[in-house]
Amino acid sequence: MAAPLRRADQLADANGHIQNGNYQNPPRVKRQFRDPYGGWWDKQEKRNFGEPVHEDNEILGVFSPEQYTHVSSGKGFLHLGVFVAAFLSLCGVVSLYYPDKPSVPKAYVDGLEKELGGPNAVPACKAGEDKW
Repeated sequence: MAAPLRRADQLADANGHIQNGNYQNPPRVKRQFRDPYGGWWDKQEKRNFGEPVHEDNEILGVFSPEQYTHVSSGKGFLHLGVFVAAFLSLCGVVSLYYPDKPSVPKAYVDGLEKELGGPNAVPACKAGEDKW
């Protein structure tokens, strides 16, 4: 199985592309970066009539996902860090000024000893009985 792969490697041209029946492979340029006012025959795809199509046309075309070049990764991480710091600061300020309880807790005359089954509470079952 290694022999066909080696043979394909030997057929590679000077640019490192495998020749595809002498089909001209244009340079790998994403259509997003072509001049939008370049007088293209197909204005939407930014392509001229008869222009050879790259073998990765579906990746390089206009309808492929746009390559994001507006912000560098370092600046993006800086923006993310500033957002996280601002959000945590806001949470800290809110926790300082937010009241602990919205109302006064309910007070019982004798406490909750009887309601929670303290020593003076009525037993649910007699001693030695199964609870179930």
